[in-house]
Amino acid sequence: MLTSQLPSRVEPYKLAARRERLEGSVAMNQLPRLADEVGPQTGDCHVVLEFGADAQGRREIRGHLQATLALPCRRCMEPMAQAVESDFLLGMVTSDTLAADLPASHEPVLVENEQLDLLTVIEDELILSLPQVVYHDEADCHVSAEQLVSKTDSEVAKPAAENPFAVLKALKDKNLKGKK
Repeated sequence: MLTSQLPSRVEPYKLAARRERLEGSVAMNQLPRLADEVGPQTGDCHVVLEFGADAQGRREIRGHLQATLALPCRRCMEPMAQAVESDFLLGMVTSDTLAADLPASHEPVLVENEQLDLLTVIEDELILSLPQVVYHDEADCHVSAEQLVSKTDSEVAKPAAENPFAVLKALKDKNLKGKK
């Protein structure tokens, strides 16, 4: 089923029984936790969700999402366009106990009252797909590489610290001269 906007809630067990495919988009301004992480976003996230069951009869959702986010550069903190893409495999469960029984290849997704909040699932996957650090190319960044380099000890003028053993050295030197 191709939709322009994905519904916010679905009945995933019914979709899995019919092996439905949902494809559409989600407006980024509907994802408040993503905005908390990386700032307000505009545009859409394109999502493909395939509902079904694996060979053991576990109901699952195979998904793919892609979006272009405006993420802050870690050097200058100015936003920059960054493509984000993710493939994921979710196992539908109704409790945390059942989640522990899923194989490692499946991430659990909690289905309550036969309903699944798709916006929350998509937002979770987007947040998990965020790159750890984002930088402009040096030529495009407002902060130069020289501004980011910390100075070494030889470049920083430090007053010479007095050696606490200088007195002992002087006594030793005096003692050695006296024995000659």
